[in-house]
Amino acid sequence: MKIISWNVNGIRAIQRKGAFDELMKLGSDLFFLQETKAHPDQLDDKVRSPAQYHSYFDHSKIKKGYSGVAMYSKTKPDKVIEGLGIEEFDQEGRTIGGIFGKTIILGCYFPNGGGGPVRLDYKMRYYDAFLKFVDKKVKAGFSVIFCGDVNTAHNEIDLARPKENEKNTGFLPTERAWLDKVVTHGYVDIWRVQNPEKTEYTWWDMKTMARSRNIGWRIDYFFVSKDLENKVEKAGILTSFQGSDHCPILLDVKI
Repeated sequence: MKIISWNVNGIRAIQRKGAFDELMKLGSDLFFLQETKAHPDQLDDKVRSPAQYHSYFDHSKIKKGYSGVAMYSKTKPDKVIEGLGIEEFDQEGRTIGGIFGKTIILGCYFPNGGGGPVRLDYKMRYYDAFLKFVDKKVKAGFSVIFCGDVNTAHNEIDLARPKENEKNTGFLPTERAWLDKVVTHGYVDIWRVQNPEKTEYTWWDMKTMARSRNIGWRIDYFFVSKDLENKVEKAGILTSFQGSDHCPILLDVKI
């Protein structure tokens, strides 16, 4: 199964740029999009129901043009998962996925901790709720893959300017410690395991035109439960793919 995840920073925006069509041409078995910023009713048929794909959406119920996730799957899931089952978090439309046999695959748009202590607290509580959610699925006998914009760079190698960002959200000790916990719970940051010394990024600040200088952050991930680690054929970062301030990431895995 080939899976692609991408924070599109507006699904209607990438359609206007032609990037949605280019994405679909990659022919992935599964596409997960984050930060769609749209209700499904706001999408035209090509985006809402692309040929050969079953499509599923979750969106923010509290603010228009905010958050939102989508899943496009060539294979109809045995069951669709929307949210974590916690209203406080699900009202922002951040998690979508499916059950495929004994494997659960999730696409997630984790909160950004910017905007002050309240939002950082929200992010950390979401983090903890999410980890409990996937741990419960593993304990129930499922293999788990989760991907998307985690909004935190794990280690110094994962961003261009670690020292300058030690006190900024996205690289705070408490945020990074949660990623440590994810790993200790048995989830594998598969791209980093396959590329232990490589420096590549998935997000660049548009305001400072950082992409042209490759001053970026790796904040988009594929994590796989330990039992799937040896079934991953490839994990990649599509750094040349344009259309958003993020680039897509991909995973080829046997499930």
